[in-house]
Amino acid sequence: MKTKSVLYSIILLVAAIVLPGLHPRAAHSEELPIVTAIEVKGLKRIEEGSIKAKISQKINEPLSNEKTSEDIKTIYKMGYFDDVNVNIEPFEGGIKVIYVVKEKPTIIRVDFQGNKKFDDAKLKEHVTVTTGAISDITLINDNAAKLRTFYEDEGFYLAKVVPVVRKVAEGEVALTYQINEGQKVKIKEIKIEGNKAISARKIKKAMKTAERGLFSFITGTGYYKKDVMRADIEKIKDLYYNNGYLKVTVGEPKIQLTEDKKGMRIALQVSEGEQFKVTAVDIAGNKAFTEAQLRELIKLSPNKVFNKATLTKDVTALTEKYSNNGYALVSISPDIIPDEDRREVKVVYRINEGDKYSIGKIEISGNTKTKDKVIRREIRLDEGDTFDASALKRSYERLNNLQFFETVDIAPKPRSEEKLLDLDVTVKEKPTGFLSFGGGYSSVDKFVAMVDITQGNLFGKGQYVKLRGELGGRSSFYELSYRDPWFMDKPISFGTSIYKTTRKYGNFDRKATGFEVSFGKNFWEYWNATTTYNFEKTTIFNVRDDASTIVKDQAGTNTTSSISVSLARDTRDNYLDPSKGTRHAAYFTFAGLGGTNAFIKELLDSSWYFPVFDVTTIHLRGRIGLGSGIFGKKLPLYERYYVGGIYTVRGLGYGKGGPLDNNGEPIGGDKELIFNGEYIFPIVSEYKFKGLVFFDAGRAYSTGETLGSDLRYTAGTGIRWISPVGPIRIEWGYNLKQKPGESASKIEFTFGSFF
Repeated sequence: MKTKSVLYSIILLVAAIVLPGLHPRAAHSEELPIVTAIEVKGLKRIEEGSIKAKISQKINEPLSNEKTSEDIKTIYKMGYFDDVNVNIEPFEGGIKVIYVVKEKPTIIRVDFQGNKKFDDAKLKEHVTVTTGAISDITLINDNAAKLRTFYEDEGFYLAKVVPVVRKVAEGEVALTYQINEGQKVKIKEIKIEGNKAISARKIKKAMKTAERGLFSFITGTGYYKKDVMRADIEKIKDLYYNNGYLKVTVGEPKIQLTEDKKGMRIALQVSEGEQFKVTAVDIAGNKAFTEAQLRELIKLSPNKVFNKATLTKDVTALTEKYSNNGYALVSISPDIIPDEDRREVKVVYRINEGDKYSIGKIEISGNTKTKDKVIRREIRLDEGDTFDASALKRSYERLNNLQFFETVDIAPKPRSEEKLLDLDVTVKEKPTGFLSFGGGYSSVDKFVAMVDITQGNLFGKGQYVKLRGELGGRSSFYELSYRDPWFMDKPISFGTSIYKTTRKYGNFDRKATGFEVSFGKNFWEYWNATTTYNFEKTTIFNVRDDASTIVKDQAGTNTTSSISVSLARDTRDNYLDPSKGTRHAAYFTFAGLGGTNAFIKELLDSSWYFPVFDVTTIHLRGRIGLGSGIFGKKLPLYERYYVGGIYTVRGLGYGKGGPLDNNGEPIGGDKELIFNGEYIFPIVSEYKFKGLVFFDAGRAYSTGETLGSDLRYTAGTGIRWISPVGPIRIEWGYNLKQKPGESASKIEFTFGSFF
């Protein structure tokens, strides 16, 4: 690239030669020559227009040394060229400025050598340089670093990646990443040094980096990752900040490999400093709310040890107070003023309220099938409403829970002069109709063949219709169902279904035909109530001669006419694959409105989801059910509680966790108590493929037995996949309290909703 002095000398030389014949505008000797043409030479793949768009030197203007020098730098910064020069020659009474460039070669091939643990396809997922790209050394080296990080994350701490660029032809090169994978290096020990106030155990508990252990295949720990360690250092600092140590410092990790280079020891040096207490907590800048109103939200208080986590929660609570009341652009900055001599700190929450905003236009895009009204009715804000951040978040959750879209994005766009906030709602639709054929083996139903036709968004109106048929070795089931969540465009749900089923039990067979109609309504945002009428005709037949009296007494045909009422509160962030929130529900069924059966049933069901380590979830669930016959009638066999199996206590056979007859066959109970605990973790996050470990406890009880006594216990593991055709779960349960005649464990699978 030419220097400014050389360029200026050329300009003067050319000007001296061509000056006598210059355009009249250049007649005065003190004027620089006029540029009458601009040309770019040396281009092969890059468009000339893209270069000229960057050039500041213009035609019909005097030649500028500063502009041409700056143009050289600008063109070079585009990243496409190895060299950029400027030439000047006489042209039509002035001069022509010629930018001469030398393009960087094109990469015609990208490959890998030395990789054994991971194939080329896997490595290409982690690089952005592709065939046809410009051979840019910065890009090439950045991708080498990405490959190095990938290997490091997989435990190959000693892996080396060297890019090699080979010239193939003029303007063409081949790129090869030479890889020396080395061997996996496990973390053998993490040593914390210099800590006194906080134990090493607590510090290591706050870190994601950990020694390789028995459950590392679940948690993904045990290997050194630079990005994770950087985050861990900040977590250690936060741990100290939460205990008042404002001057804590954490040094860079010191890594020492073992002699066989298969393990490493990590040392972290901590300098704690002194502990600080809070002397005062003040608020500044508030106008919309009184200090008393805001202090109700603040938990940080004087005469206590400073706690950063509490301060962060205070900022969040104050921000929500404002943003839920129209102040969309509020900014709250905590000012921490330490007094090092007295080891005290004063905190001032400085509030920049901004203006109060209302909702402007709500624009919906990306929906090619789903009607606008289906999307709009899930948005908890209307045009003209005062902005509310919590309502905006809830709108996002509700749109996701429709299960109609791959992605949902709600982008607020402020119009400052009008104090309006427009909402751009962009969705990407996914298929909501499925036609699936399948077969398999179930531990309950043996061999099963299945056909399922489902449309979850009928005509783009959000209506649901399903036709399903199952034929198994021990059961069959046929169903046609329909549900409209906004019946007649009112916030009332309507559903109906007809079904037919047969099933072989140990002591008898059962067949039933029925239909049901339901109406429901959402209220108070998270609450839902549903009323369902069901009529069913059931026949118990093929009763074994040695069956118990309770079975023989119910042989024949009976009808059930029942009303069921349910009340539920559901705050889960995602109905299909929740990570946080709760669902509590109560169900009551009364049968006796005609028909030959008469009974009542009650069920309480409570589920809790807690996020752990950002990507994992703890799920706890409890159920208690009660039932009894009324009007002198008995609770039907098929309405009793059967505990055991994938939906109740995993690892037990169907109904084995409850009363059995003399033949060892389940007859169900009139009470049940079930507890489930799960730890769910990702296996392949991008494909929504997860694993879990669980512990179950529960039992069904006969009349006279004490609820909660002699519980059955199981534990196990499983996998879950949100597949393109619906959720699939496979789980193995081990019987922790095995009884004579029972198997030690069971493997079960289902295709359908998770519980």
